[in-house]
Amino acid sequence: MSDYRHISLNIVDDICVVRLLDNRIVDDINIYELGTELFSLVEQGGYTKILLNFSDVGFLSSAALGKLIMLYKKIAVRNGMLKLSNIAPDIRELFTIMNLDRIFDIRPEEADALASF
Repeated sequence: MSDYRHISLNIVDDICVVRLLDNRIVDDINIYELGTELFSLVEQGGYTKILLNFSDVGFLSSAALGKLIMLYKKIAVRNGMLKLSNIAPDIRELFTIMNLDRIFDIRPEEADALASF
């Protein structure tokens, strides 16, 4: 699991806590690689409870949001849960404008999100 470039993992009980490492998630190849890494957590790793920590992310593109929606669907099919935390106000506003805050369970801090599983 150490061959990830865009994420770092920490397993807490049966929850896969994923820290997104890129400050700007905008480049097509990086978005593709990030998606591949995230999807592998579900498809190969078998994780159905995933928490994405955005504390290092300052900007992300709409293409990156598409990958998050795909991840949400992959987890939902397996009756799992995806939660997001530590999202910067500007990015949080983007989620609200696009009504994605109705899809994603967004918590202010990682500890809040972990407690909500």
